[in-house]
Amino acid sequence: MAMPTGAAHICRLAGRTVSSLSVRHRPAVSLPARRCYLSTSTGNNLQFKLDERTAHSSLDLFKKDTAVIYRMLGLDPTRVQDNPERFRDWAVVFGNEKISSGRSYWEVTVKKSQEFRVGVADSLMSRDGCVGTNNCSWVFGYAQRKWFAMTSNKIVPVTLVGKPDRVGILVDYEAGTLALVDIEKPRIIHTLRVQFKAPLCPAFGLWDGELLTHSGLEEPDGLK
Repeated sequence: MAMPTGAAHICRLAGRTVSSLSVRHRPAVSLPARRCYLSTSTGNNLQFKLDERTAHSSLDLFKKDTAVIYRMLGLDPTRVQDNPERFRDWAVVFGNEKISSGRSYWEVTVKKSQEFRVGVADSLMSRDGCVGTNNCSWVFGYAQRKWFAMTSNKIVPVTLVGKPDRVGILVDYEAGTLALVDIEKPRIIHTLRVQFKAPLCPAFGLWDGELLTHSGLEEPDGLK
């Protein structure tokens, strides 16, 4: 049965992949209590790569796992290792570092995508969910030529951004803030205020084109 036009539109805006709508249901797998990441970041020189174990089957990593490209058909989910780390229904991938204190900063080249989300999420977030749709992920997104901030499925428009080739993400764990940074000025464009309660991972959703991450950077002066 065809999906009603309205329902399809809502699913698309929420970020569900085309291929995921036809994937047969698989039982949910509980995440282990301990996760294998490289280390825990306590400063703003966060160095990370994208974690292939978490990548949805429609996402391919390249440039030594610092970049990700979206492929509409993607891989046959039955040919992808089915493990509790991997996102099952949504085109999401995590970074392989955790953030549990301090200020962390990285940048993302976004010029080759017209629909994406970048931000952070609880490292133990359910792999059945999508970043921005629950209370354990916080993102800035771009779709339909507009920017927005999103958490718990609530969308707040972000204005005066345009479409830069590259943006910065600044997390202050103790202050409970996630900021979108204009790297040309530099200046903070928009801030989400959060009460972080668990280790975080850099988080990315992608439904068009590609993203390239840049980590291990110094925080630009003047953002504090």
